[in-house]
Amino acid sequence: MSTWFVDVELEGHRADVVVDAGVVTRVERVGAHRPAPSDTVIRADGGWLLPGLHDHHLHLLSLAAALTSVDCSPAAAPGLTELGVALRAHDHPDGWVRGVGHHDAATGPLDRHVLDRLVPDRPVRVQHRGGALWVLNSVALRHVADLLDDSGDVERDDRGEPTGRLWRYDTRLAPGLPTRRPDLAAVGRELRALGVTGVTDATPDLADATTALLAQAVTDGRLPVDVTVLGGGPSPPAPLTAGPAKIMLRDHDLPSLAQLVQVISDQRAVGRAVAVHCVTVESIVLTLAAIDQVGAVPGDRIEHAAVLPTPLLGELKRLGLRAVIQPDLLRTRGREYLAEVDPAELPDLCPHRRLLSAGIPTTCSSDAPFGCLDPWQVVATASTRRTQDGRVIGAAESVEPAVALAGYLSSAGEPGGAPRRIRVGARADLLLLAVGRADALEHPRRELVRATLRGEDLRLAD
Repeated sequence: MSTWFVDVELEGHRADVVVDAGVVTRVERVGAHRPAPSDTVIRADGGWLLPGLHDHHLHLLSLAAALTSVDCSPAAAPGLTELGVALRAHDHPDGWVRGVGHHDAATGPLDRHVLDRLVPDRPVRVQHRGGALWVLNSVALRHVADLLDDSGDVERDDRGEPTGRLWRYDTRLAPGLPTRRPDLAAVGRELRALGVTGVTDATPDLADATTALLAQAVTDGRLPVDVTVLGGGPSPPAPLTAGPAKIMLRDHDLPSLAQLVQVISDQRAVGRAVAVHCVTVESIVLTLAAIDQVGAVPGDRIEHAAVLPTPLLGELKRLGLRAVIQPDLLRTRGREYLAEVDPAELPDLCPHRRLLSAGIPTTCSSDAPFGCLDPWQVVATASTRRTQDGRVIGAAESVEPAVALAGYLSSAGEPGGAPRRIRVGARADLLLLAVGRADALEHPRRELVRATLRGEDLRLAD
């Protein structure tokens, strides 16, 4: 039994595309052959057929966890009163209150004393929107007291008491937290509804148990997408694919050049490129110096490139680096950026056009759940660069929707490279939209997704 996409728009012409056993077997003029009565037929009426999208930077387990968490973003909780109401309303069987997306601009800084006033009787932990900081109330701190070390990652007051603010502490906290089974099926359904058939998980330091969990979810179909992982070792369990090794630079505590050189050298010893988290100019300069000293290899990439002055472009180009950026953060965080970022750096914020113009392979991505998962919204923001209140940040860095979308069409192994194409003999990795290419690019939006096909797994939009 075959699957037919009849009368699609494909690379500027109309065609029928036929898939057998998960492989594209025919790309031919409309009506050249007729489907058999037993075939599955999707009549496209000129809808655009393109490869399934690949999100090159997100966090799958954090996405799943966000489904059972309180939205503490400025939009959802614009003040302490609203934050307290939201946290107190959360009711999870394990008794813990888990909040995500917080930013100090809405409520002021959080510590255990502030959270104690909001929720004094249950363990609470709230994550800053950047993902690096957790803030715990006193009840929660008592639960994890034996896990708090003497490192600078545990903020302490003048008396040496923990303030509740823990940096990069996810792995160390885990043994003291209740286990919530991540609903990866819900994440998978949302990805496919958006037209995404492949993702790169950019979470650093994935434990073996975590990669095994992701591999099982892909195998049993709960996570119906191809998954590349940057964390963990060089040989994740099948069907996961290893990407470059994620290196997390702590912006408040950057390593020395010698230390970063050693970290990169260790990855080179096991045959891996590196993907380095860089959200400040200082972290990019340090990364460029370290890679230059060790020697660049194909696949090395910069994650975020949140602030990138033009004079650094030549060095990125010379080293052959790629860039994976998140332009939609300009929309969701733009108000805070305008208030907090040095005005002199605003033109360098989340560059896009300058990277492409310099010949540096660059792609959009979501950074979900720390950014919006919707690729169509990301594409739209890459074009407009508008904040939620309509202001524009760095208009000179905008790109056409087709250019932004092309990054989502590049392969997992070459983000920002040539867009994948639909061709006979390739595995079926297809996305059908309800309208033609021109209409889709004029108003990109998730509602246009009609169907996705990944191998033999066909998903139709609701």
